[in-house]
Amino acid sequence: MLLYRFGPEGFYAARDDEEGAPPRILYSDPFEVRPGGWELGREAELSGLLPPVLPGKIVGVGRNYREHAAELGNPMPEEPLLFLKAPSAVIGPRAPIVLPPESQQVEYEGEIAVVVRHRLTRATAEKARAAILGVTAACDVTARDLQRKDATFARGKSFDTFCPLGPAIQVEPDLDDLEVVTRIDGELRQRGHVREMTWGLVDQLVYISRMMTLEAGDVVLTGTPSGVGELVAGQALEVEVSSVGTLANRVEEAVL
Repeated sequence: MLLYRFGPEGFYAARDDEEGAPPRILYSDPFEVRPGGWELGREAELSGLLPPVLPGKIVGVGRNYREHAAELGNPMPEEPLLFLKAPSAVIGPRAPIVLPPESQQVEYEGEIAVVVRHRLTRATAEKARAAILGVTAACDVTARDLQRKDATFARGKSFDTFCPLGPAIQVEPDLDDLEVVTRIDGELRQRGHVREMTWGLVDQLVYISRMMTLEAGDVVLTGTPSGVGELVAGQALEVEVSSVGTLANRVEEAVL
């Protein structure tokens, strides 16, 4: 089942991707009611897609793919490397990624993003798996020069528009068979599979929930594969995740 959020009201609509049925307005709260109990209404026109979720917090897991750590000259951490990204960085499909004047090296990082269904703290693997609403596509846009300059990742990760999400949430996917692909102007730049991760999706939630309580709607960015590169104004960025669809955003210079 695919879950969309669309404007201007921010309603949810659901579509059965296997049957190819049209999307229908969702009257149930997807964070409270399991898909089998969803109440669906009239067909929905999905114009003006919004970010599929507005997270209270965004937790990133860095260097989760060994080849990505190597391409940046970084050692592999012994434990998941966590960072936080400002929720104000979130944008939806088709919204522009704006290059800030404070950075001279902004890069893309296509990722599988996990959306949390309900509150999770000090979870077991079983509870962590049950707390996953689904996955969506994300780009962890990063001001690489500022990331390298600062002691923490906060500034380099949190500029406005630095967290595109969408176009939908794949609800209750096969967590062991997901792939992420990144394209720039139609050219393949990244390809990664969950089996290549050092820490799997469930393991990440278990670990994160030891340090901080995850709430409904929170997003975990699960790491990027090798192939990251610079974003330039005028480019078309696409991040595709298995069964989710393609998240598309153009890149623009800031207008001051």
